[in-house]
Amino acid sequence: MTDKTASDHETQMTEFDRAAGLLGLDPEMQTILRTPFREVQVSLPLRRDDGSLSVFIGYRVQHNGSRGPTKGGIRYHPEVDLLEVRALAALMTWKTALMNIPYGGAKGGVNVKAWELSEDELERLTRTFTTRIALLLGVNRDIPAPDMYTNSQTMAWMMDEYGRKFGYTPGIVTGKPVGLGGSLGREAATGRGTVIITGLVSEEFGLDLKGSNVVIQGFGNVGSWAARLFCEAGARVTAVSDVHGGIHDPSGLDIDAVVKFVKEKKSLEGFPGAKPLSNDEILTMECDFLVPAAIGGVINEKNADAIRAKFVIEAANAPTTPEASHRLEERGIRVVPDILVNAGGVTVSYFEWVQNLQQFYWSEQRVEDELSRIMKNAYTEVAHLRAERGVTFRDASFMLAIDRVARAERLRGS
Repeated sequence: MTDKTASDHETQMTEFDRAAGLLGLDPEMQTILRTPFREVQVSLPLRRDDGSLSVFIGYRVQHNGSRGPTKGGIRYHPEVDLLEVRALAALMTWKTALMNIPYGGAKGGVNVKAWELSEDELERLTRTFTTRIALLLGVNRDIPAPDMYTNSQTMAWMMDEYGRKFGYTPGIVTGKPVGLGGSLGREAATGRGTVIITGLVSEEFGLDLKGSNVVIQGFGNVGSWAARLFCEAGARVTAVSDVHGGIHDPSGLDIDAVVKFVKEKKSLEGFPGAKPLSNDEILTMECDFLVPAAIGGVINEKNADAIRAKFVIEAANAPTTPEASHRLEERGIRVVPDILVNAGGVTVSYFEWVQNLQQFYWSEQRVEDELSRIMKNAYTEVAHLRAERGVTFRDASFMLAIDRVARAERLRGS
């Protein structure tokens, strides 16, 4: 267990406890909702390309399925452990409940340095992992999706391996290639949801998204799509960063050029015409909207007093520690939480699942329209509860989500 995974789990528990207390949730129900339904650990032997054998450890945690089949990504990363997967599975329970889509929460992962494996090794590892958790999966039981260091190809291998035993089942995973039943609009969904929520924040607080100054920490799938869509909305993205560092242009970066550069160079380093800066510096830049879109815990008690954004829009999972979030709110900086901001991905995954079950596929415009509708509804409900109870964005989001899951548990007889 790493310090980071322990911190992520502690953050999730702290947020749950606070919201449960505000709801007045009885202790027995708190225990039920705190405790994962099922946790599985599997060993994954892999014959390497050079003939040697490595054994990796994989996990799948199904946190709560009272509102529907469990849903959550699969990540390949050396920091993956049971505590991290458990925390992220719970986060998926609250996220799907907040969006009011008929899912529960799950998460999975393999403790592996995915970037050190060849394509053939990744495929063999994925197929072994799928086989060893297959009895947990099902279109009405548990549906994986891509996450850190996995992608649509990983989902294609999972779907194919599952299908070898159970027959053609495209709805067993989401985030697949469109040619295998994936949904149009899925790749951009989390970034698009981030921009939708930021636009709604702008409207509520009397700002104009057009011309606003946006800083994005993280330039992977979520950060890069958010940057492109912010620019389409007329905002100025003045700084972005990746794992190596960031770039800054006060007049606004040419995001199309940045995306092209990163595709060729695999890094932001050396992008012409912009000032280089560190990941620490990018977090403390003055801006209207700071969008952490990379990893957890980057805004913490060490830098909370240096944040100079008007709003923090959490596109990553748990990028702000509870202590930092409280300090930012004290300073008048509103924090819009991850379970609201980055729920676009799981929402369009839901659309993909629906399309797979019906074998009837939607246009990209319909996907975007439905995503906008669901995220606007969620934001409106959060705004109403914030005003009614005088609580923060985070508290209101968790209160709504936890209340829905608790109601489902009671209706089932818990």
